[in-house]
Formats: sequence, C-alpha cells, structure tokens
Amino acid sequence: MNIKVLGSGCAKCNKLEQLVREIVEEEGLDAEVEKVADPSEIINYGVMVTPALVVDERVLFSGIVPDKSKLKEWLSSK
Repeated sequence: MNIKVLGSGCAKCNKLEQLVREIVEEEGLDAEVEKVADPSEIINYGVMVTPALVVDERVLFSGIVPDKSKLKEWLSSK
C-alpha cells in the first residue's frame, strides 16, 4: 500500500502524518508512507484543503484529521 500525506507542514498536516505512521507500525501494515508538500503535486490530486490522505493514488479525505480509531479502520480495510 502506498500512503501519501498531503500538506504544507501545518500542525494538522504533521498530526495526520504522525497518526498514519503510528497506525502503520502498530498494525504491521505493508505500507510506504510519504509526505507530499509540493503545492503543484497536491493540486494534481484535486485537493484544495490540506491535510489530505491519498492511499494507492485515491484521495480518501481532505481538510480534516480524523480520530485515530477511524483512521485505523480506513487503513486496515485497504
């Protein structure tokens, strides 16, 4: 699984990245986590509000940081 956290480095973006990395480690997911801060690349995903989460090139959400249990549910089902 390829996971991208889209964001410029704001507090919410950093929090989302931290949560994603924690979940990947805790759940033993076979996933590569990448932080994407380049505005042009973020726009290429059609994202106008960060943070956003992209899993296997599909945008799951943008503009929010879901709670850890919800995020774990989404990532574990992939």
